[in-house]
Amino acid sequence: VHLKESGGGVVQPGHSLRLSCVVSGMPVERFLTAWFRQAPGKEREEVACYSPDYNTTRYADSVKGRFVDSRDNAKNTVYLQMNDLKPEDTAVYSCAIDLANYACSVFDPSARGQGTQVTVAS
Repeated sequence: VHLKESGGGVVQPGHSLRLSCVVSGMPVERFLTAWFRQAPGKEREEVACYSPDYNTTRYADSVKGRFVDSRDNAKNTVYLQMNDLKPEDTAVYSCAIDLANYACSVFDPSARGQGTQVTVAS
């Protein structure tokens, strides 16, 4: 399984970005997928996790109402729409897939992409 993110960049506060994660080797519609971010000096944080079995998305409190996870199964691609970006959203964002579990509460990455940098600054 291979994951490749794109769509990062530098934006001003209040603006939007959409990240993409193209997955090769396994159909995203069957497995847990999640977005993570890691800011300098901080631990990696899960931002969003989608479970196809439960058809639910779990969001971190810090992004709830601003970020939206979605997917295009035909393209085997997962997206993260990020709205109303804030400086504290600055981080390297990566996507991951869990081939073994069904619930986001026990998400354990089987594979992860290298990430894309998002910088929010005036």
